[in-house]
Amino acid sequence: MLTIIGEALVDIIHGARADTDDLGANTAALAADAGRPAPDAPAAFPGGSPLNVAVGCSRLGMDARLVTAYGNDEYGRMIGGYLAANAVAAVNGGMKTTSTAAAHLDENGAATYDFDISWDIAGALADAEILLADTHHTHTGSIATALSPGSEAVLELLTAARPHSTISFDPNCRPAISPDVNASRQRAEAFVALSDVVKASDEDLLWLYPQRTLDESAAAWLGLGPALVIVTRGPEGPIVLTRSARLEVPAPVVDVVDTVGAGDSFMSGLLSGLDAANLLGPDARDQLHSLSEETLHNLAAYANRTAAITCSRAGSNPPWQAELAITAPLPVPPTPAWSLQNPPRVVPGSVSPESVSPPAPARAGRAASTPRPPR
Repeated sequence: MLTIIGEALVDIIHGARADTDDLGANTAALAADAGRPAPDAPAAFPGGSPLNVAVGCSRLGMDARLVTAYGNDEYGRMIGGYLAANAVAAVNGGMKTTSTAAAHLDENGAATYDFDISWDIAGALADAEILLADTHHTHTGSIATALSPGSEAVLELLTAARPHSTISFDPNCRPAISPDVNASRQRAEAFVALSDVVKASDEDLLWLYPQRTLDESAAAWLGLGPALVIVTRGPEGPIVLTRSARLEVPAPVVDVVDTVGAGDSFMSGLLSGLDAANLLGPDARDQLHSLSEETLHNLAAYANRTAAITCSRAGSNPPWQAELAITAPLPVPPTPAWSLQNPPRVVPGSVSPESVSPPAPARAGRAASTPRPPR
């Protein structure tokens, strides 16, 4: 069993374009016909990096659990419905109101963000300890590892879980939430030291260590204890680093719609690939330190493809296992649209190769004009 520990929140996007639901209907137009808010009303989407990883892993066939905290309010019910629809069991510590991250888009699509976030899992600790006793791999990252008081509790949970669980970590740094770079660096290094597998973006490492190259930062983290450190670089593809190998794996070519949740999908694909190869769990810890270059390449390529499919459609909508079985071109199924007026529903419909249009020649990753969204 896989346990993810971290935040679940709602992204509220102001100025979002109209989108389509999983049947291809224009949900903004349907809302107007039903007397609901106009198409330019804010759109709300379940999010948070750990939530996205949990959903992505579940869609890829893993038994995923999420230890988190959200309120018993409208946004919290949206999150609960989304997790249930994606077969992710939640251990909810509860909070007065569900956390949100609001993105305000201007006429050029550039965003400014307002956060209303708290992170405290005191109400979930007892259940989390029971759950982790039966977990073979534990993942965490993002706000959950940066914001007190919850970050301290997460570190204690991982310390207790390590003897019977492998651990992965993705810092997914948010300077707007945790602006003290020195404190953020110390917290990140504490989680790296507990981890077997670490994934970080180039943005993360360049913010934490502006005087270092990406390779220098990844090597320093490798020296803290992990078996594997991967640095994602958007369209350039990831750097994969172990004590005996360094690889660069090209990102696949894809028609990029947006990059929301792409890093989380990469993490889901990486964990799914490791699990399929029986490389997660305490009995596999030694094997993680001796992976061949072929295995490392295959793992990164699988994670690349998982992220690329997410980039090929709007929002954080990670692929299903069946989609990754289609070799080429990248499948682009309809994208569900979530809103308070349109409750979450997920339909894992099959995608036939005949229904997929050939992708345009652009690489998966953060386009220069695409603002980095809260997730």
